[in-house]
Amino acid sequence: MIGTTVALSLAAISSATAAPRSYIISATGNALPSQLASQIAAAGGTLQRVMPNIGLAVASSNSPGFPAAASKISGIRSVVPNIRVQWLDPGEQVELAADFGNPPNSGDNDTRFDLQWGHDAVDAPEAWTAGYFGAGVRVAVLDSGVDATHPDLAPNVNTTLSKSFVPGENWQVQPGFYFNHGTHVAGTIAAADNGIGIIGIAPQAEIVAVKVLSEYTGSGEFYWIVEGIVYAADIGADVINMSLGATFPRHGWMDDNGTPADPTDDFKVGANEVSELVTAVGRAVTYAYQHGTTVIASAGNDGIDKDHSADIVSVPGDVQNVITVAATAPVGWGVDKTVSLDNPASYTNFGTSEIDVSAPGGDFMYYFVNPTQQCTVAGLTRSCYVFDYVLSDIPGGYSWAAGTSMAAPHVSGVAALIIGKNGGSMPPAQVEAALKKSADDLGKPGKDPFYGAGRVNAANAVN
Repeated sequence: MIGTTVALSLAAISSATAAPRSYIISATGNALPSQLASQIAAAGGTLQRVMPNIGLAVASSNSPGFPAAASKISGIRSVVPNIRVQWLDPGEQVELAADFGNPPNSGDNDTRFDLQWGHDAVDAPEAWTAGYFGAGVRVAVLDSGVDATHPDLAPNVNTTLSKSFVPGENWQVQPGFYFNHGTHVAGTIAAADNGIGIIGIAPQAEIVAVKVLSEYTGSGEFYWIVEGIVYAADIGADVINMSLGATFPRHGWMDDNGTPADPTDDFKVGANEVSELVTAVGRAVTYAYQHGTTVIASAGNDGIDKDHSADIVSVPGDVQNVITVAATAPVGWGVDKTVSLDNPASYTNFGTSEIDVSAPGGDFMYYFVNPTQQCTVAGLTRSCYVFDYVLSDIPGGYSWAAGTSMAAPHVSGVAALIIGKNGGSMPPAQVEAALKKSADDLGKPGKDPFYGAGRVNAANAVN
């Protein structure tokens, strides 16, 4: 089976259809009221979960008047729907059957490494040659789960700490051969250099799978994301990778509650609700930042100019203390290995107000040059445009994918190399400064709408 993978638009979908409805409750500060459970019950709801360290909770109710009643509780700032959102596009998949060189002629014994042009783009082999592999660094992958049985990942996944916040789904994904977003992301960050398959940017870093999205739909509730961020910080993650995102109109939208043919249960998600949902994620990110965790996220794949789209908010990209990553790619690398690896990807969100750095994400533009041309690289023959995608692990094998979801883990891997060089611990502000200072300044001098401070460079970062 041969196809293409482009993890595109991160648009909001309906909230959970089951009654009662779920609500996120925010305290006016970081402390929840002491008698919250009984007060929520009096307002017509049931308290389900609390996060007292950031002043958030989740309650359920099938009473239309619950939000207004609960909002009157002393010490409560807001009560908004805990909407379920499409954070990932499942896409399609492509089947694949000491001193370090660069792809495509590295001579490495990891049989798929010569297909990883992104490692050449960020000079990962040069960082390895300098002696840095990310050892002692913990990276939490907030995503749709991970296949810890994959031979590339098994040496580096911490199965004890890995956890799922998706009800009814284990963090360890189902067996089989199929595209799984979280596994692909984890492979780019920290696939082991073990003579099998691919190599991660930081091949000795530890991966903790934190499942916050359904592996079947790519959707998830806002509170799952918040819980995952706080959990990652609490277990001492040095880096959080969030190759996920959702884009909303700031003024709100009409949610069809999962029943587009039945308008009777539609409800308005207003500007205040949007603001409060973003604030909830921001509380979790601030908590992680204050606990020494660097948070890295994909910019999104909607091709939006964030400098000229004031009515659009992207989560988590727009949240303070998040390092937001745009995507770069070659056009025709399968045909000519000397082409630039640093073209802005056709789909990436951009803007100097949004993008901090850029990294390899892959692209499909060579398809429009010659959609049927075949190329052979590292012993594999495929349509030439496929080789411009990012190759990584999936359950049961390997797959190419393209998107800012693929760019963020390159940055997380470089961040792990930087932290590893620093002894396994480093304040997020210093990690961000190092990423930006060591990046290759592309585009116009200084900060650029497509590249931010530049395309990350692992060799510069550790030298």
